[in-house]
Amino acid sequence: MSTSELSTCSSSTLELRPKAPVRKKRIRSMVMSFTGNRPLYEEEWFHGVLPREEVVRLLKNKGDFLVRETIRNDESQIVLSVSWNGHKHFIIQTTADGHYRFEGPPFPSIKELIMHQHQSELPVTVKSGAILRRPVLRERWELSNDDVILLEKIGRGNFGDVYKAKLKSTKQDVAVKTCRMTLPEEQKRKFLQEGRILKQYDHPNIVKLIGICVQKQPIMIVMELVPGGSLLNFLRKNANTFTSKQLMGMCKDAAAGMRYLESKNCIHRDLAARNCLIDFENSVKISDFGMSREEEEYIVSDGMKQIPVKWTAPEALNFGKYTSLCDVWSYGILMWEIFSKGNTPYSGMSNSSARERIDAGYRMPAPENTPPEMYRLMLKCWSAEPESRPHFDEIYTVVEALMLRE
Repeated sequence: MSTSELSTCSSSTLELRPKAPVRKKRIRSMVMSFTGNRPLYEEEWFHGVLPREEVVRLLKNKGDFLVRETIRNDESQIVLSVSWNGHKHFIIQTTADGHYRFEGPPFPSIKELIMHQHQSELPVTVKSGAILRRPVLRERWELSNDDVILLEKIGRGNFGDVYKAKLKSTKQDVAVKTCRMTLPEEQKRKFLQEGRILKQYDHPNIVKLIGICVQKQPIMIVMELVPGGSLLNFLRKNANTFTSKQLMGMCKDAAAGMRYLESKNCIHRDLAARNCLIDFENSVKISDFGMSREEEEYIVSDGMKQIPVKWTAPEALNFGKYTSLCDVWSYGILMWEIFSKGNTPYSGMSNSSARERIDAGYRMPAPENTPPEMYRLMLKCWSAEPESRPHFDEIYTVVEALMLRE
């Protein structure tokens, strides 16, 4: 861990357990008080194994602080993180007799040590000058790992397995993405990025976040369970049953979700039938935000790994330049997938061959029985110049109007 300042930690470690289920009412007092023998994991300012980048997001004002756990060389360490002339992270030392300290006197528990630092207003270390002013409490979407009962594996993601699960506290069925414990900290940060993005959104065509579990390993993202599963599998399984209007309805739902994301300056980057879900009413929900970014435009400068080439706009592939209009290109491919009932785009072509032909002006022909107006919309989405593509607001309006004519 590279930090502004670190105290050293002995080989002694503290066994941690997850907190109790989230209470419906949460008291966010600025005053720290300890009553009884409540364990550390129940304290609202203890954030479990939340990655450091996420911690830094929470520490906004000078003197904000929280306590968390980190794993280094398979060893658990408890860290105090403070916003003070940047962000400083102090590993809590364990004395030979099992007490806890920084530079000052030792205390029998971490809670008492933190309480002392907060109430005394003494710096954590003389060199840092960092003073604890305000505890940052867990956000309402930080759930307890023990409240989640994993039932059956239903898929596999980039970071770990996906499960159907149940919440003990509410008996609600949910979907849970897990993050492999062996992944490096940077990958765990990317995993949690999806949860951080989703927590801001509320739309019927965007999969809903219920919470994240970071009190212990494995880290988990808990989302609504969308019963129909992957749109791609649904299309393939029921290929002979759809009417043209139903397929247009799927396109309309996807456009509604993407119109909402575009209004929030969120670039999805991986829009495809495999990353959409379908519920009992055949309503489509946009999912899989692992590659998303919250910007109007940005440039990829760290290589082009894991890019879904056949769904990605030419300017993103050739120059690493992403905007919401790149998602419009991908939406055109999604429309093609829907009307082909789950066929693979550019079938028989390698990624490099498809890319070369697209750059030369090739566009896929319309799937059988595609309404001509819908194919014209696909071709507009595949305009070589991003500025010539329609925005999602226009796309939604066009599809809605075509449905009314069916």
